Amino acid sequence: MGEQMSARTDNPAAPTTEARSAPPQGAPTVGPWTIETLARNGEVLQRQRVATLPIRMGRAYDNDFIVDDDYAAPHHALVDTGPDGKLLLRDLGTRNGIVHKKRRVKELAMGGDTVVRMGHTTLRIRPASHPVPPELRDRTMHGWEGMVPGLAGIVLTILSALLAAWLTDRNNIDLQRYVQWPAAAIGVGLVWSGLWSFGNRLFGRRARLGRHYFIFGCGLAVLLGVRLLASVIAYAWSLEWVTGYASHAAVVTVAGMIYFHLATVTPQLRRRLRIVCAVLAVIASVLVLAGNQQRHGIMADELYMPVLLPPELRASPDAPVAQYINQVGAMKKEIDAERGGQ
Repeated sequence: MGEQMSARTDNPAAPTTEARSAPPQGAPTVGPWTIETLARNGEVLQRQRVATLPIRMGRAYDNDFIVDDDYAAPHHALVDTGPDGKLLLRDLGTRNGIVHKKRRVKELAMGGDTVVRMGHTTLRIRPASHPVPPELRDRTMHGWEGMVPGLAGIVLTILSALLAAWLTDRNNIDLQRYVQWPAAAIGVGLVWSGLWSFGNRLFGRRARLGRHYFIFGCGLAVLLGVRLLASVIAYAWSLEWVTGYASHAAVVTVAGMIYFHLATVTPQLRRRLRIVCAVLAVIASVLVLAGNQQRHGIMADELYMPVLLPPELRASPDAPVAQYINQVGAMKKEIDAERGGQ
């Protein structure tokens, strides 16, 4: 027993129980401490509580906190109280070191929000007294998970594709067309929602493929519905500007789809995401206007309204022939004046 006590005293690398449980006077924090391993988006992947100091960190099994990372050294870092009584993280002479704010450091004072990287592992250390924010309001539709929203999205996608095929079918019923369009729409939806699900799994905790596919199906249905509604309104009341600027409704719809995708990935950032998606929609609309002006000489999407629907849908009164001739004559004068000016 005496030999063991002597060995502990002679070996400074083996701290005694008294040394580990008695930090210097004036230390602002008192154990236990919680070591949190973080994902790229800042979410906590793992928590481990350590009761006493110092805290040995590394890949070896004799550490207080084992770092499961091939790029971390067997004995990578040591956490102890510094001269000022605060936590101090010290590199133990490793190859990859400790990185803080993209700069390698030999030692660093650790606050509750100080984030460092050891190898490929990002972590922080927080005392038991570290404040936490109040709980978030739960707006999650817990019953709308899994296959149910995915199947609903597939149904919306198929119906939208069938409607689009029927509206553009100028011949007799072509069965091949009504098979290819839904199949292509489903494939595009799987690729689109799969990419968002990959991001959801990477930056969140779950893939949520069903929800992302439902968002795609709703977006596709809204795009087709807005286009059809704009055509009917423009034809019924002779409002050419409705179809002339219909692309901006499509821009808003796509921005809304992107918002709901991002809100599914990071629901805690809904307010910021609304602002970002609104700004992106405005920028996209401005670019569309500029592109139309460059191609057509006008800001509208089309030079004229190319919509032709059954006459029964007309709600505005027909223009007399004399009025039409007068409009054509006025148009001719404008064209002749432009030619004369050239």
